[in-house]
Amino acid sequence: MKIFADSASDLPKSFFEDNDVTLFPLRVLIDDKEYDDIMTIDSKEVYQAIRNGKQPKTSQVSPELFLRKWKELASSGESGIYIAFSSELSGTFDTAIMTGDQAKETNPKMNLIIIDSRCASLGYGLLVKEAVRLRDAGEDDVRTIERKIRYMAAHMEHLFTVQDLDYMARGGRVSKTSAFIGGLLNIKPLLHVENGKLVPIEKHRGRKKVLRRMADLMAERGDNLAEQTIAICHSDDEGIALELKAIIEELFHPKNIEIHMIGSVIGAHVGPGTVGVFFLNKFNQ
Repeated sequence: MKIFADSASDLPKSFFEDNDVTLFPLRVLIDDKEYDDIMTIDSKEVYQAIRNGKQPKTSQVSPELFLRKWKELASSGESGIYIAFSSELSGTFDTAIMTGDQAKETNPKMNLIIIDSRCASLGYGLLVKEAVRLRDAGEDDVRTIERKIRYMAAHMEHLFTVQDLDYMARGGRVSKTSAFIGGLLNIKPLLHVENGKLVPIEKHRGRKKVLRRMADLMAERGDNLAEQTIAICHSDDEGIALELKAIIEELFHPKNIEIHMIGSVIGAHVGPGTVGVFFLNKFNQ
């Protein structure tokens, strides 16, 4: 069975190489030069460009790459499952569907399932890791994996805060006035993902307060956190990720906490200093 994922899962390149997962890189444009996320640019380069006043642009996975990989899958005779970045945040899912339909016109027996994760960053990445775990445990029914991943995706919580609202204002995510006032007052917005969309839910003054509030919301929303793998992402600020990790360990004692840097594509929109946490709600119910 072939597993496919794109770079908005914010998993490191080594994960794809070590676990036989095909990577579809989204693209980043800086100074009229285009890069493939993870493959030809490191996210630290993107954050430095933003600090230097540049506004990187992003685009979805190449349709040509999708079509080539679908044709290879059809020729192999294997089943395939592609877990995609939220369709509310990128056109990548729609392009995957379109090119998949094209490939099936000449290869009608191709067994490919494409899932709109409606997740982002490591919330999405945890789904990919679960698909790998199921495959490596011997599950060879692609429909069974699809069912389990869709259920997990529906229960995936995303909570995150940004260091500087100005980065999001540049990309049109918040108004410039809100960003200016937020900067003056040291306001830190708290956001989550709802139905695949980025939604602000609260504002707090200061970093420590917003991190504590994230932990409070984990306690309210999470189910059996001690038995979960919790994921934390950050955009070139490992210190804030470790602060959040310490709070989570003290309160919930999860079996595992993973920390990864936010990749170039999502990082281009949220800017340096962002931190997010991902966990499951009521998964066992």
